Amino acid sequence: MNDSVVLDIKDLCKNYGSRAILRNINMQCRAGEVFGFLGPNGAGKTTTIKIVVGLLDKDSGDVQVCGKSLKTDFEGALRNIGAIVENPELYKFLSGMDNLKQFARMRGIDDINKINDVVRFVGMTNRINEKVKTYSLGMRQRLGVAQALLHDPKLLILDEPTNGLDPEGIHDLRNILKNLAHEKGICVVVSSHIMGEMEQLCDRVGIITNGTMVGTYTVDELINKNTGSLCTYEIKVDDAAKAAQLCGLDDKCCTVDSEKNILLCSITTENEQDSIADINSRICAGGVKLYTVARQDKRSLEDVFISLTHKTEGDGQIE
Repeated sequence: MNDSVVLDIKDLCKNYGSRAILRNINMQCRAGEVFGFLGPNGAGKTTTIKIVVGLLDKDSGDVQVCGKSLKTDFEGALRNIGAIVENPELYKFLSGMDNLKQFARMRGIDDINKINDVVRFVGMTNRINEKVKTYSLGMRQRLGVAQALLHDPKLLILDEPTNGLDPEGIHDLRNILKNLAHEKGICVVVSSHIMGEMEQLCDRVGIITNGTMVGTYTVDELINKNTGSLCTYEIKVDDAAKAAQLCGLDDKCCTVDSEKNILLCSITTENEQDSIADINSRICAGGVKLYTVARQDKRSLEDVFISLTHKTEGDGQIE
């Protein structure tokens, strides 16, 4: 990833009648990164994307793509964008190759080598001459990505691209998008509400809720800053009740699963290693067999997402 800003959204607003759909959205996405645009259903993700790709008018603010404003150079900005909004629109009774040839003609592209290049990149060589109606959803998504790449865009936008895909299709699409960003330097923006997949895919994320940006963060930054000052260790022993008495923690910091002989010990992250070493030493010195010790406190992107988007007062600060 580099510092070159490809998509720059400034103070974007959109209303439907008296209802504010987008409120002063500000967001920057860079070359060479996969940027996750995350939010609950109805948060404003698709509305923002439709404005960026020219399908919907904004009320105020500006969108710039590679420094070209939709306001002053609409066609220049759109030339740098490839997109799939909601679902790829394809001619189902044509082959994948004939679909790409048709889209290439619409773009003024007359280079079969260019078409073959994008087909190879998305891994469709063996099936490209079959009719689209025989394709799985994952294959149609890959063909849609190929179509969106025909004109060498600097920005690729995908709206909920993994909806309905099986695990293999999600894995294949994830690899394609990472390669586009990290190897070819394209700015890839993916909107979604599926946090587990976004955690594996994205370099940075922007979170929107109720038409307002909560903030933008790297995935690690978002998770780590929301972990808090406590961590939890799962300790497997042969006598959990006795181990709980030995470890020196009160009932609030140590819970016991007598059936599985497991302790869940909450300790402060300050002097964490010394604290867990002391607990282990106490347990062993008391004659209890100690089998395993595992840190359990790492939060997922989904945990953080739920915490941030369920705030009643969206101040954009990380808890």
